[in-house]
Amino acid sequence: MAKGTKISLDFGASWDEGWSLEEDKVSKTIELLPPSQHRLVFRKEKRKGKAVTLVGSFSLSEEDAQKALSTLKKSLACGGAYKEGWMELQGDIALKVRDSLESMGFKFKNPK
Repeated sequence: MAKGTKISLDFGASWDEGWSLEEDKVSKTIELLPPSQHRLVFRKEKRKGKAVTLVGSFSLSEEDAQKALSTLKKSLACGGAYKEGWMELQGDIALKVRDSLESMGFKFKNPK
């Protein structure tokens, strides 16, 4: 196809024939829980050849999760991010993360 060529996507139906745009409004409602009611788990992944520790899933407001993540990153001297209810921390540091989160009052599914 040559550069600048336009493709026609008309298939014979028009909006006037009863067609309408349906928007799926799926709202993500999260039940916010206090730290003592969380049951967190660990996952380990490799990204670009380096270990990443994932801990979650958190049921916190975005602001509270960012505060907890900031505290963790400072105490463990590592980088990390909060995405879709999971904290991603650089390195294989699950034991240190567990100790820090337990001191903040979080609970885990598996005992030590």
